Amino acid sequence: MSQKIFPTKGALLSLKRSDSLAKLGFELLDRKKNVLIRELMARVDEAKALRSSISDTYKEAYAALQRANITLGLVSRAAGTVPEENGVQVSYRSVMGCELPKVSFEEKPLDIPYGFENTGEDLDIAYIAFNRVKVMTARLAEIDNTVFRLANAIKKTQTRANALKNIVIPEYERNIRSISDSLEEKEREEFSRQKVIKIQNEKKKLK
Repeated sequence: MSQKIFPTKGALLSLKRSDSLAKLGFELLDRKKNVLIRELMARVDEAKALRSSISDTYKEAYAALQRANITLGLVSRAAGTVPEENGVQVSYRSVMGCELPKVSFEEKPLDIPYGFENTGEDLDIAYIAFNRVKVMTARLAEIDNTVFRLANAIKKTQTRANALKNIVIPEYERNIRSISDSLEEKEREEFSRQKVIKIQNEKKKLK
């Protein structure tokens, strides 16, 4: 934008087109930012509620596990029977060009994997509570990652919009005014020159 621009009608038309495109780009970025902000606020509220819920579930799970350890001794042998979780899948969806994760969790019927001979109710409660935590953690991971990506996208969008609004568009408008003033001055000079020539021609005719 800082290069020398010659004051021609072609340059003026080109600058006006670029200025219109820059203003349209700013409007689109502003709309994109608003959509992303609405999406972000909805996820932030959901994350707050889920964190509160998962915290309570963790407390319940650890309290039950502590009781089971006290009444049964160490429950590591029973814990070793819990199968490894492999039902988590991650896909992505696009919101205004921002790729947001979707965590799918295959919830299977809850079967107690350990025997009942040397276990008790507290261990069952702990197992069920930790299973709920597992489901909540998958959901919370999706929301937290989504919030991070949305916040990042909003920041980038705002930066680009600010650059258009505060740097690019004002520079185009300054150049448009400068060229317009220069062309108008040339037109006035040409008009004056033509007027002088006309007067001189009329004087010659009178001689």
